[in-house]
Amino acid sequence: MESKLIFPKWINKVVALVLVGGGLATFAGAGTTYFISQPEFTDIGYQPTQPVPYSHKLHAGQIGMDCRFCHSTVEKTGFAAIPPTQTCMLCHTAIKNDSPKLARIRESFATGNPVEWKKVHKVADFAYFNHSAHVNAGVGCSTCHGRIDQMDVVKQVSPVSMPWCIACHKEPEKVLRPLDQITKMDWEPGSDQVEKGRQFVKDRKIKPPVENCWGCHR
Repeated sequence: MESKLIFPKWINKVVALVLVGGGLATFAGAGTTYFISQPEFTDIGYQPTQPVPYSHKLHAGQIGMDCRFCHSTVEKTGFAAIPPTQTCMLCHTAIKNDSPKLARIRESFATGNPVEWKKVHKVADFAYFNHSAHVNAGVGCSTCHGRIDQMDVVKQVSPVSMPWCIACHKEPEKVLRPLDQITKMDWEPGSDQVEKGRQFVKDRKIKPPVENCWGCHR
């Protein structure tokens, strides 16, 4: 006895198309999720509200304070130290010492409890980054942090991602500058930047890790 088909034969094509379409949709969704989860999209523009409205535009820009006055360890250690309240009060015991905006600073100074500043630029926990190595090699502050001197509220302008770091490690001559220009915010590379940069690489014996994973993952 000839068996009767429960479903017509054209259903096979529909099922195949559904499976292929579902697979493509899953692949596209995974790819899109990976793409938009990269630091270039998730981190650039990050601008947290700080507990005290500190303006880099005023201090670093208009007044012209050197970055190292507050971030005093950038040339010596792996971390750019956040200034303690005592550093703020070197000026603000006399300048705007009754400003409501600085109440948290005065309270911190009186109690000894630090102001809990929010970190803006954060390297992944599995990556090793040394501020002093980069600064002493000739990488300026604005190369990674942007024009801090123009920001009332600091925001992240670079992805600080692995591809971004590797690109610089492969061609450091593009960003290296004279050591006396490290904190100069408006420094711009000239037409002979690559030539000068290559000389800096040679003179400073710079060999950034590119293929050695341990250089950044220790």
